[in-house]
Amino acid sequence: MSDISIDLHWHRIEPELKPGAYTAEHTVQLNNGYDVQVDAAPDYGGDPSCTNPEQALASALSSCHMLTFLALAAKAGWPVASYHDHVVAHLGKNPKGKMSVNRLDMHPVVHFDTGFQVNDAELAQMQDRAHRYCFIANTLADFVEINVH
Repeated sequence: MSDISIDLHWHRIEPELKPGAYTAEHTVQLNNGYDVQVDAAPDYGGDPSCTNPEQALASALSSCHMLTFLALAAKAGWPVASYHDHVVAHLGKNPKGKMSVNRLDMHPVVHFDTGFQVNDAELAQMQDRAHRYCFIANTLADFVEINVH
């Protein structure tokens, strides 16, 4: 299989590294050239204009799920015209009592070319298949809920 990599860069700008008194803002570089500014979630002192790791996790899940859905739809001859998703990452304690993203709720909305229709059960089944084949969902195991619209 293939290996996928990123580069992460952080430098302290304060004179000392002390609890609660340093910036967590850093850069994640994708494909040796696309920089994403990342910080802690706003509830943990991060800059709300930056991406945070929890958003990146939700984005990775949503993108992977959509790519898998589109591959399955193309194979089935479903003419998908557009795909939209809204994912909510819930932060809380996991069964071990540790802070985590303990649930990700997905809300995919799929539109097809004019004249093509599938019923709700067929769409739900295809979304379920996409979830079962999505690499990121398989990594996250049981913490993903798909709410088909």
